[in-house]
Amino acid sequence: MKIALTCRNPNLYSHKRLVEAAEERGHTIDVIDHLKCYINITSNKPTIRYKGEELPKYDAVIPRIGASVTFYGTAVLRQFEMMGTFPLNESVAISRSRDKLRSMQLLARKGVGLPVTVFAHQTSRAEEIIEMAGGAPVVIKLLEGTQGIGVVLGETQKAAESIIQAFSGVGSNILTQQFIKEAGGSDIRCFVIGEKVVAAMKRTGKEGDFRSNLHRGGTAEPVKITAIERKTATLAAKAMGLRVCGVDLLRGSQGPVVMEVNSSPGLEGLEKSTEIDVAGKIIDYLEKTYKEGRTRTRGRG
Repeated sequence: MKIALTCRNPNLYSHKRLVEAAEERGHTIDVIDHLKCYINITSNKPTIRYKGEELPKYDAVIPRIGASVTFYGTAVLRQFEMMGTFPLNESVAISRSRDKLRSMQLLARKGVGLPVTVFAHQTSRAEEIIEMAGGAPVVIKLLEGTQGIGVVLGETQKAAESIIQAFSGVGSNILTQQFIKEAGGSDIRCFVIGEKVVAAMKRTGKEGDFRSNLHRGGTAEPVKITAIERKTATLAAKAMGLRVCGVDLLRGSQGPVVMEVNSSPGLEGLEKSTEIDVAGKIIDYLEKTYKEGRTRTRGRG
C-alpha cells in the first residue's frame, strides 16, 4: 500500500513507530504535516497541495491530528476521503470524539458507563451544579482541554464554587463531573483496534495529583482488564465510530466509567509498559480493512 501519515511532528515516538511498522511490512509511507497542506475544494477533481506539489493518490491515510488543530486537520482528512483514500479513522468520527459534550451524550445514549456529568452555560448557581454532580469533591473540566490541562479538582464546596465561577468569568465552557474517589488517582487506558482491546495499561498520577496523564508525570504499568471493562471499551469505540482509539476508564464502585475516547492515542507508554507491538497491529489492521473496504466498494459499484 501507499500510505499517508498526517501529523505535525514526525519525530514523536508514535509516528516513528508507525512509519517503522509500515515499512517493515513492505509499504510506502509518507509523513505529511496537515497544517502545511492546501486543499482545492472548488474543482471537479479534489486535490491537496503540499510543499508546492500536488499530492499523489494514496491507498490509505493514518490521521494523527492534535486536539488544538482538529478543525483544519479534519478538513484535510475529508479531502483525502473525497479523493478516494481509505482513512484509518474517518473525519466525522474524529470530530465527534473531540467534542467532549457531544461524545458523552453519544456514549450515554449507547448505555456506556459514565461519571455523573453536568454541563451548564449559566453558572450563577454553582452550588446547584455541584449538587447535581453528586456534591464535592467534583472534577471541573474545560471542554477544550487536553492531556490533563484544564482539569481541576474542587475538593470542597467552596473551592468548587470558586473554580466554576472563575472559569465562567472568562467565558469558558465547562463540565462538572462526579469525582470517582475509589479510582485512587489511576485510570485504565484500553487500546482498541477494530472491535478488540489489543493492549491495556494502568496509569497512575504523580503523588499529590489526581490526574493520571503520562504528560503530567504519571507512570504506566500493564494491567489485566475484566470482561466488563473490555466490553465497555469496545462499546465506547463503536459509539464514536472510531476503528482505532484509546479509551480511558476509571474503576468505579458501580463498574467501569469512561472518561475519554482518544482518536490519536500515544503509543510510547503503552508499548513500553506492555511490550506489545501496537504499531504493528495498527498496520496489520489497516491492511485488512483497506482490502475489505476496496472489495465492498467494487461490489456496490
